[in-house]
Amino acid sequence: MKKILLINTLYHPYIGGGAEIIFQQQVEGLKKRGYEICVLTTGKNENLIKEYVNDIVIYRAGIKNFYWHYGNNKSNNKLIKLFWHVRDSYNIQMKKYINSILDMENPDIVICHNLAGFSISIWDEIKKNNLKIIQVLHDMYLLCANSTMFRKDHTCKKQCTICKVLRKIHKGKSEKIDVLVGVSQFIIHKMSSYNYFKSVKKQVIYNAQNIKYINKEKIWDGTDVLKIGYIGSLTKSKGIEWLITQFNQLNINAKLLIAGKGELIYEKYLKKLANNKIEFLGYVDSSEFYKKVDIICLPSICEDNLPGVAYEATANSIPVIATKRGGIPEIITDQVNGILIDPDHENSLGKAILELYKNKKLFNSLSAQARKSVESFLDVDKMLDEYETIIQNL
Repeated sequence: MKKILLINTLYHPYIGGGAEIIFQQQVEGLKKRGYEICVLTTGKNENLIKEYVNDIVIYRAGIKNFYWHYGNNKSNNKLIKLFWHVRDSYNIQMKKYINSILDMENPDIVICHNLAGFSISIWDEIKKNNLKIIQVLHDMYLLCANSTMFRKDHTCKKQCTICKVLRKIHKGKSEKIDVLVGVSQFIIHKMSSYNYFKSVKKQVIYNAQNIKYINKEKIWDGTDVLKIGYIGSLTKSKGIEWLITQFNQLNINAKLLIAGKGELIYEKYLKKLANNKIEFLGYVDSSEFYKKVDIICLPSICEDNLPGVAYEATANSIPVIATKRGGIPEIITDQVNGILIDPDHENSLGKAILELYKNKKLFNSLSAQARKSVESFLDVDKMLDEYETIIQNL
């Protein structure tokens, strides 16, 4: 059976977002299918350490940059951040780790996920060893230093000058990849529009999770308080400020429950902005959160690639109000399992909330159809089958 090296910026217990959850699921899923598995990730340690998580070999490489970028370890100094990104555009010092792992583990194939911290320098080292590379894209790291193409409160319509410089060699280097996997159609189209991976075989494999059916279909009769939920990072790009502002303007019998954390200064600003019908819960267990809410709002003003909240909520029969940006419309279908809105129209979010509050028939219809509409995102075995087919073909 083949030995596979999987690489991602973070690994359990360090979770930065949905990509880490999907990555661990893939790692453990492939091991259960009989593959020999080892993982390379970054860590707060100085050099390379070896440990085990659920009987899987994990190598944590000490970051060779100004700081380890997990959680509160990030610097608030803009100049240091810029220098970090300059080094991360092609980090020569991180090459030694990949060489050590290749020598020790001698894998047959390498699957790369998020590369922040390692940089694309590891592609060159993997190819020097004549190994095949599957690159899985969860975000826009290869186009944008911040991975989001969101700057100064707006989605970037094109690469800014800084990102053009920092990503100057990435387009050419992308041709080294053997198979590109995008977790959405959106991300494949985005990379293609910048002429990345021109001669590379491309495939969309949607992320999937085994989500237990927590909620039955929700019935809204208009008599109780409507509980509107937001769960995710508290950042400008996710549209949380827009949501609070719109909710404040609504004169309805409703509460807004906000789960997640952000930078301390921004959190304080949001709490000052909120009225007394808004509650900040901090980090919560998502399965417990979905039991408490009737509607989920996903008001991203950035181009979210494939936010897991969208299919987690609908899998629990919760209608979703979401922006039609990025990969979101590949999960949320307007008038089927939610309502799609346009962030360029400021009042569209408030109007959508009001529509579900007043239109009980629509609310109940969206709830009834929600779980069935995302069945393909709930089949982890199907996701693993698709990855396994690529591995075997290579």
